[in-house]
Amino acid sequence: MLNSTTTVITGTGCYIPDFVKTNRDFAGHNFYAEDNKLLDIESQLIVEKFKKITGIEERRYAPSHIDSSDMAAIAAQRAIEDSGCDPEKIDQIIVAHNFGNVVKHTIQTDVLPALASRVKHALQIKNPSCVPYDILFGCPGWVQGVIQADAYFKAGLAKKCLVIGTETLSRVLDMYDRDSMIFSDGAGACILEAKNSSETTSGILGCSVQSHCGDEVSYLNLGKSFYPDSDPRIRYIKMKGRKVYEYAMRYVPEAMKICLDQTGISITELKKVFIHQANEKMDEAIIKELYKLYGISIVPENIMPMSIHNLGNSSVATVPTLFDMVRKGLMPEHQLSKGDIIMFASVGAGMNINAVCYRI
Repeated sequence: MLNSTTTVITGTGCYIPDFVKTNRDFAGHNFYAEDNKLLDIESQLIVEKFKKITGIEERRYAPSHIDSSDMAAIAAQRAIEDSGCDPEKIDQIIVAHNFGNVVKHTIQTDVLPALASRVKHALQIKNPSCVPYDILFGCPGWVQGVIQADAYFKAGLAKKCLVIGTETLSRVLDMYDRDSMIFSDGAGACILEAKNSSETTSGILGCSVQSHCGDEVSYLNLGKSFYPDSDPRIRYIKMKGRKVYEYAMRYVPEAMKICLDQTGISITELKKVFIHQANEKMDEAIIKELYKLYGISIVPENIMPMSIHNLGNSSVATVPTLFDMVRKGLMPEHQLSKGDIIMFASVGAGMNINAVCYRI
């Protein structure tokens, strides 16, 4: 089975919250530095500089009655409908997240039961052989779930998997930290199926995964608010932005190259790169560096779809959401055709990196 099975994406779906939080909404905020001192810069100027660096103009926040598992179930149902598969035939439900369910107006993480179990319940799947479980792998969690499903298929242990990335980062934000403007909410999902290689040309062609847990381990973490009088017992998502940028530039292009080189396919055949929507300038620099590794100084136009301008950084949801939007024609400037070679890539807390090459 190892040599005769290929992993094919047969359906995708996503959930994008309706509530829009614009950059203007942050213009009146007081922002503090890590040393708890008020930043001596007008908030409007902070917001303008933020947009120039990240490209983010808007982000989406989930409504108060919707949690991460709810968004995951909606995205999952849409992926199931898109694939036309029987949900009772799903062998595994893999849900990638970082904070579980965080009920609105609280800061407590709820992962009991696991989000994947809640999704199985919401989908009303009765089959006891459908095994739901969560993975924590930072922002690359959804891509890692795809890699895990592929491994199970090749081992002959599963034939159909539902992989979801979901997050409500708006509920773990420190409003006094300017980095809070980066994050957003959402969910993306896909159905993966094991197909006989002789019956399809589509499927996963290769993958790579790296992890650095020395000094890098704390580049993203939970910490107290930057506001000097905040309760130290309550922790929020914190990021060492400069460190993350330097880490990504050093390691992500290399990991992407390892993935592509596994396939034996030339980079000139790569049609699209669906990269984690973390920071527009960083993503553009990563792609440019990838091509430099192959001695190519000019990056092909339209190689990298971007949703960060209007959707922000929804962590594990960014890559599957972006892919779903392109597949379904919601980004007309980007088209996919049968036989196209694409890549999924992500970097995030851990610090972790991964990439998958896929033929449409």
